[in-house]
Amino acid sequence: MYTRKIDEINGRTLSYLDFAGSGFPLVALHGHFGRNTMFSGLSEALGSEWRVIAIDQQGHGWSDPSGDYSRSSYIQDTVQLITKLDIGPVVLYGHSLGGVNAYQIAAQYPELVKAIIIEDIGAVANDDLSFILEWPERFPTVRSFRDFLKAKGFKDDTYFLESLTEYSDGWALRFKYQDMVLSQQLLNGDHWDDWLSSKCPALLLHGHKTWVMTTEHAREMATRRPNTELIEFPESGHTIRDDDPIGLYQAVKLFLNTLTF
Repeated sequence: MYTRKIDEINGRTLSYLDFAGSGFPLVALHGHFGRNTMFSGLSEALGSEWRVIAIDQQGHGWSDPSGDYSRSSYIQDTVQLITKLDIGPVVLYGHSLGGVNAYQIAAQYPELVKAIIIEDIGAVANDDLSFILEWPERFPTVRSFRDFLKAKGFKDDTYFLESLTEYSDGWALRFKYQDMVLSQQLLNGDHWDDWLSSKCPALLLHGHKTWVMTTEHAREMATRRPNTELIEFPESGHTIRDDDPIGLYQAVKLFLNTLTF
């Protein structure tokens, strides 16, 4: 169970889900193309001991586009929401784009962050999402969308289906394609300084079959940053929670149980 809430942050609408937990706050940040509903399973796995708050990041889901998508813009959205809700320090969970946002917030605002959980993103980002510019804006049915993804080589459509929404003229994804391309371009770069400068406990989750980072890079991140635990998932790709949800949630719960409040 969750309540969808809308707040005004930085002059824009920011949507987030407040799950039914009453315990310590965990703020979850999805990746590109994602939505906050992706963390329903995490909230269910953690139970009422944790209050999971999952944000639709700018330009995704029910949150307004920013027209900016800079590092500082993403960071300020989450920082201002944490401050407005008066829930800091929090545990930050971030996948992909959300992972970089999480460890950069920990580096820049350590007083707001108790610990970080990073799902499959490195200290260096270098990706290109321009392939999506060739996709249709509308699909007549859900089946046609799933068939399209299959033809494009996607073996699992779970991730994209979270953002698929019905409109009067068909089905569409709840983000603008060009915005995603720009956002990734502004995410790309060397973020080692941010990764290494925070001191809070960190859990790094890495799937061996991901295209986003190498296993060597993940191990280097864990070795170079003190107070960091690395859990590897040999049969998982970039979205570990889709490929091995039981293993992922078990690793997260064990990590959270090591924290003191």
